[in-house]
Amino acid sequence: MLEYLYLTNVGPAPEMELAPRLNLLTGDNGLGKSFLLDVAWWVLTRKWPREVNGRLTSGFKALPRVARQPATISFRLESKAGVVSYQSKFDREQQAWEGKRGRPYNPGLVIYAHADGGFSVWDPARNYWRTRKGTDDTLAPVPAYVFAPNEVWDGLWMDVQGTRTNLCRGLVDDWAIWIREAGESARIMEKTLASLAAPGESLEVGPLRALSADDARDYPTIIQSHSPEPVRVVHASAGLRRVAALAYMLMWSWERNVAYADSQGLDRAQNVILILDEIEAHLHPRWQRSILNSVIHVVENLHARAKVQVIASTHSPMVLASAEPFFDEDKDAWFDLDLDKKTNTVEMHKRPFVGHGDASRWLTSEAFDLGEARSIPAEEAIREAKAFAQQPKRTLKAAEVIDAKLRAARLPDIDPFWVRWSYLMDELRGAK
Repeated sequence: MLEYLYLTNVGPAPEMELAPRLNLLTGDNGLGKSFLLDVAWWVLTRKWPREVNGRLTSGFKALPRVARQPATISFRLESKAGVVSYQSKFDREQQAWEGKRGRPYNPGLVIYAHADGGFSVWDPARNYWRTRKGTDDTLAPVPAYVFAPNEVWDGLWMDVQGTRTNLCRGLVDDWAIWIREAGESARIMEKTLASLAAPGESLEVGPLRALSADDARDYPTIIQSHSPEPVRVVHASAGLRRVAALAYMLMWSWERNVAYADSQGLDRAQNVILILDEIEAHLHPRWQRSILNSVIHVVENLHARAKVQVIASTHSPMVLASAEPFFDEDKDAWFDLDLDKKTNTVEMHKRPFVGHGDASRWLTSEAFDLGEARSIPAEEAIREAKAFAQQPKRTLKAAEVIDAKLRAARLPDIDPFWVRWSYLMDELRGAK
């Protein structure tokens, strides 16, 4: 499990004491949330995702902010051998991050869901480097399984020791095989998908169907509660495809870890670290309200004997509101990235997780820093109205100008601000 992360002269330079179960990252676009997740992956696996698969559109190697100054990545993690600390320095000549020779520390199974739909998986049973006897060289034929978005669906191929090798058949073919076999894999995949469904929504697996009469490939179908007609998974909505891909990668990484570990007499993964970039991507608010708890529940069920740590970034107030019932300060943490406009630097704050009761209040919290949970014209009109209300000298004429702006912003009649404003207007009309 990842316990500590500290960066100097790279990224937003935060110091993070991570929690053992859930870690939530918030902050505006461009402040470094995805970057921090990439660093977390590298710390745990010793490979940048795009180093393993150049077809990935994210996961690039981190570089120093100021090229001439030293840059370091320090971390502490709980590995199979115990708690270890390490500091990696950036080698300017090699344009690479220094690392301890030999195999990486074994943090457990690491699964990274990228925001663009790609996935990266590091399996301690299959990707743990082996040292040649009598040498310091290492054998890492497959350092990690890194999928570009289309490879999640159609399969992952890599050159392994000079041979073009199919490492994963992909969602479409694997799921079709599981359905035909009608065994445990099919049952677990269907249960996993159902567990990730939005509240009140049922997701069932339908019959296999080809795309056309001349297509030999069978495609899994999904039956949703609002429509009895099975939909080929490739024709499903963007949100449903996102959830199906997440269900498949959780299932595939678990199944392959179990199968290989059991066949080699190794221990199954004792720790599982799940990294999620924009966990709410493509999901309706109804789905956003449950996805975080659902994912934690699924991973804990799949890996019943393992410790599970989740590191997730989000832009969704619904996701934060959904964490309120189960957030535990002893096991969970919330990190918020903010831009200091005076110094033009990014600051990270580990904030106390205080419930706000509903998603709109989260919008005006420190997580999102909005002045109002309304439209921009309404926010500007209300700001002007509040400033006017504080003035010692107020005139009805000036109030009517602001009143026109509030109405032009189409502030609805049920908006609670009207109660306060109407009282002020009545007071001014009475004075006249």
